[in-house]
Amino acid sequence: MNSLSAEQAGQPAQEYLTFTLGREEYAIDILRVQEIRGYDQVTTIANSPAFIKGVINLRGAIVPIVDLRIKFNLADVTYDPFTVVIILNIGRRIVGVVVDSVSDVIALSGEEIKPPPEFGASFDTEYLLGLATVAERMLILVDIEKLMTSREMALVEAAAA
Repeated sequence: MNSLSAEQAGQPAQEYLTFTLGREEYAIDILRVQEIRGYDQVTTIANSPAFIKGVINLRGAIVPIVDLRIKFNLADVTYDPFTVVIILNIGRRIVGVVVDSVSDVIALSGEEIKPPPEFGASFDTEYLLGLATVAERMLILVDIEKLMTSREMALVEAAAA
């Protein structure tokens, strides 16, 4: 379904930035994205969790960098010329997230998004908005604001202070 027919159905389409982590493709609300940059060296913060790579100075703002590949327990985490940092604006904070690559921007209507499956206590779907299929691609929609402001990410705010 394209965005025109979604609007005709009474539900305006929302745009998402799609990116890859390992072999999976994820999507986040495009309105949270400030910019996309190549991965640069970061200044590490002592005693931070492994998924917090450190901080960068972005035009005078100290920005914490979270590697989503480590956060999501992906086995192969390499830094190459294709590694990307998505700079997000979450509330009044700026946070960078490391991903394998950025794909494109797509429009999805609410009816195209299916709720995440129930996995019980073995898997936490709290940060998932749902799943969507576009052509042959399965997209995992992440509530990036809920993930970045979660209690376990409080260290991100401490690192940025």
